[in-house]
Amino acid sequence: MSRDEYISHLKYRLRRLPKEEYDKAISYFTEYFEEAGPDNEAQAIEDLGTPELAADQIIRDFAVENAREPARDVRHGFSAVWIGILAVFAAPIGLPFALMLGVMGLTLVILIFTLIFCVFVVTISVAVSAIPCIIIGVWMLFTSFADGVATLGAGFIGLGIGILLIMGSIGLGKGLLRMVTRLFGRIAKGGRKIENEK
Repeated sequence: MSRDEYISHLKYRLRRLPKEEYDKAISYFTEYFEEAGPDNEAQAIEDLGTPELAADQIIRDFAVENAREPARDVRHGFSAVWIGILAVFAAPIGLPFALMLGVMGLTLVILIFTLIFCVFVVTISVAVSAIPCIIIGVWMLFTSFADGVATLGAGFIGLGIGILLIMGSIGLGKGLLRMVTRLFGRIAKGGRKIENEK
């Protein structure tokens, strides 16, 4: 790839930048090639990296810089949003991968909460379904004592099992929530370690 091809590719990639930033970036690369000279053109291209990577880095840097400044007007605000979108798509692997991990984490949390909710609903329904059985058992004591006692006993057994299941589901829910909290805590600590290493 020659210097002119490199600059041409770079111009195409940076065409969405505001004119001032675009001109600044192109003049920097042009001066870099001029200082390197025609003999060192290949080395300069190797040092700069591909035009795609160079453009992506410029767009990301501009987006970060732009995010720090408050919007001067509506047009500037839209420009900042547009550059932010470009920066997201400029990130080759890191951002989509982080987004995918975030979605997977959110899905895991929703799945765990759904599981806890379902277990809790089932256990409550077991306990609640025993109450009519107890009421019927009390009523049957006056018509058929043996049937009433059996029905009453079945109702109390169902109520006892339901209460035990409710307590177990609460314990399971707390345990799962603790596990998820620890998992996200480890992930956050890992992220902080990576940032500290940088």
